[in-house]
Amino acid sequence: MTLLDRNENDMAVVTSARTGAKKRTSHRRVDKTFYAFLLPGLVLFTLAITLPAVMGIFYSFTNSVGFGEFSFTGFINYIALFSDPSIRSAYGFTIGFALVTVAVVNAVAFLLAIGLTARIRAKVAMRAVFVLPMVVSGIVIAYAFNFLFSNSIPAAANALGFGPLESSLLANPNWAWVAIVIVTAWQAIPSTILIYIAGILAIPSDVYEAAALDGASAGRQLRSITVPLTAGYILINVIIGFKNFLNSYDIIVGLTNGGPGTSTTSIAMSIFQGFTNGDYAYQMANATIFFLIAIVIALLQLRTTRGRASL
Repeated sequence: MTLLDRNENDMAVVTSARTGAKKRTSHRRVDKTFYAFLLPGLVLFTLAITLPAVMGIFYSFTNSVGFGEFSFTGFINYIALFSDPSIRSAYGFTIGFALVTVAVVNAVAFLLAIGLTARIRAKVAMRAVFVLPMVVSGIVIAYAFNFLFSNSIPAAANALGFGPLESSLLANPNWAWVAIVIVTAWQAIPSTILIYIAGILAIPSDVYEAAALDGASAGRQLRSITVPLTAGYILINVIIGFKNFLNSYDIIVGLTNGGPGTSTTSIAMSIFQGFTNGDYAYQMANATIFFLIAIVIALLQLRTTRGRASL
């Protein structure tokens, strides 16, 4: 028997063994204990998430105020949403705020991640310091920054004679969103940094050494190596961040409560406010549309993460 024949026989044996292992795995029965542990979580998820969502979609086709009798109105609530200027304003603010915050968070987090993975002293301690905002409650952060924007910063600006900040940003309908972006970014940057650090550390050091030997500068290595090889992480952070910022609520409530006027009212705020103002069915229609948008983003995120995992 020749060496080629032996190799072919060996490959046939390996293929047969893999096929048999797959068949055994596919026919293996799942222990009923797993179902016993799965059932309580499934019941709680159904009662707390699925059932309320189905009921909310049902009530969006009625004139219900949240209690008492109601009648079906068809798609009237949905048609009214598209002609409501306050709803359009809430969607415009939320989407614009999410886009700007995603850009700010990812730009700052990526630069900080590069610094925290460089050859600097005490980088482990610095990573711990940068992660601290992630463990603080959003409403606590919002009230702390509310005091800064309303008192400390205007007082310092008055002492220095810096006119633009002598009055609170939170009281300016044209600039209040900037304060919200700053505070939201301050809380969101740490979790984004962690993902970027993982992506940067996954790049083999040999790639940078070879580039350095070829005379590539630090800027060229950043453009030609770091950014392309972390593109998947950037895309994941952008999608996750955009989805999370669309749901922003606690920081906005703590800073401006949707004001001045309705200039910083988000979609989530308009939904919750409608529940207490007798617009239950109307805001349920709003929540349903928002839910569909969230599903589309979640599917995009799932497809992106799956594609990244297969690489």
